[in-house]
Amino acid sequence: MLDRLLILALLALAGCGATRQPLPRTLAEADGGLSCVPYARARSGLAISGDAWQWWDAAAGRYDRSRSPQPGSVLVLMRTSRLPSGHVSVVSRVVSDREIRVDHANWASGRGKGRIARDQAVADVSAANDWSLVRVWYPPSGTLGVTAFPAYGFVHPRVVTAGRWPGARKPPSQPSTSSGASSAR
Repeated sequence: MLDRLLILALLALAGCGATRQPLPRTLAEADGGLSCVPYARARSGLAISGDAWQWWDAAAGRYDRSRSPQPGSVLVLMRTSRLPSGHVSVVSRVVSDREIRVDHANWASGRGKGRIARDQAVADVSAANDWSLVRVWYPPSGTLGVTAFPAYGFVHPRVVTAGRWPGARKPPSQPSTSSGASSAR
């Protein structure tokens, strides 16, 4: 019950660049007109706004990011001609090194557009096994879709703390100051 109230509160507070429709009072009401962004924000607790493709850069320095899926993390798909706003989905479980299940909204077309889909398969089809290219379950066909979508990776709902740098990125080096040295630049 508390989880449902938290999700509803987050949905009510969510200002989304990807939808102009009023937010639903309940997730059940949303099952017909919800975009992926407010759904992923409410499910993950990530305080990120903007279109889906903007989440990766918006998370830099705020949340952990990686190419490794974990339950509760958000998979961020890049903007393409097929996905002009990108797409985000929440990892519900890791099935194997190359398969996860996600919960997301607004993936299907036609009558499925704007609906919430749960426990949908996503497969890593990248040559490097790094989740940079994925195929997503497409409900109308009952199988993985034929299109491979480029992915930035996964944003994890852990806040980056001081002194800890996300990924392999290191802090910029600072010029050393030695005693007695002066600079007239």
